[in-house]
Amino acid sequence: MELLQFEIEINAAPEKVWSVLWDEFSYRQWTSAFIEGSYYMGTLEEGSKIQFLDPQNNGMYSEVVKNIPNKEMVFLHLGEIYNGIETPMDWGDATESYILEGDDESTKLILKINSNEEYKSFFEEKVPQAIQNVKNLSENQL
Repeated sequence: MELLQFEIEINAAPEKVWSVLWDEFSYRQWTSAFIEGSYYMGTLEEGSKIQFLDPQNNGMYSEVVKNIPNKEMVFLHLGEIYNGIETPMDWGDATESYILEGDDESTKLILKINSNEEYKSFFEEKVPQAIQNVKNLSENQL
């Protein structure tokens, strides 16, 4: 596993950035950087299972390890989904953490991903575009 870290400064309060990250509609917008039509199914409550899917019901499923509203969200990735069927994977500590630091004026969004070599180049290519989408939505939505 390799820890990848991405950061972006956003001219919006953490509450706004949090809303853009996890509201169902805006989530679909910013995650289009990964796969057009991406969405999630499940709840964001700590301890719950959540599925991250594409329009063909392929993707991955994870556990919500931490959810501190407007501050931090952490997922532990557990396995893959093909045609809607979950397959456990031995990814070890494959986590994805969203950390928000800021005040009423601005937020630093820090995204930390514990990635194996297989997905590293995908994240390095797609995450900068995805967090730029978060910035644009946070700064330009009412």
